[in-house]
Amino acid sequence: MNWWRHLKTINHHKWLVMKFCFRLGMYKQGLLHDLSKYSPVEFLVGVKYYQGNRSPNNAEREDKGYTSAWLHHKGRNKHHLEYWLDYGVNGEGITGMKMPVKYVVEMFCDRIAACMNYNPDTYTDEMPLKYYLKGKGKTVLHPESAALLEKMLRMLAEKGEKKTFAYIRKKILTKEVRRERI
Repeated sequence: MNWWRHLKTINHHKWLVMKFCFRLGMYKQGLLHDLSKYSPVEFLVGVKYYQGNRSPNNAEREDKGYTSAWLHHKGRNKHHLEYWLDYGVNGEGITGMKMPVKYVVEMFCDRIAACMNYNPDTYTDEMPLKYYLKGKGKTVLHPESAALLEKMLRMLAEKGEKKTFAYIRKKILTKEVRRERI
């Protein structure tokens, strides 16, 4: 039965992100979000390590010391900061590259959906910000991308979903940003 519960979990997550992206006019991203989760390398790991209250990737990582599903997923989904890791242009080691705005916004939607999915009875608009702040010092996110993500998460926590989505649609997602091709 884990396969059915895992499928329901990823379908619900995908539906939430799609709903949020559509509200922001990001139709293509909403439709294409996380399609790699249905590939065998990700789906079968999700079934094996399914728990219902957290990502199966964490359980696989604890069991094996790495997660094959996550390594596959992050390399195919541009809304994950890890997709944008590269060697710095000035000889630095691995660093976070500046993410196109539309992918930072999709990451914002993804974080809300993940918190809603794993905390269906206790979700609040503060949860995505708290989750982000808990891991903030452990990630390599470009400073401008991090500032934009944190700004949106803080606004969500302080002003709620309706005002935050209206602000993102009117002030962050310009027509040029929506049409950006990457």
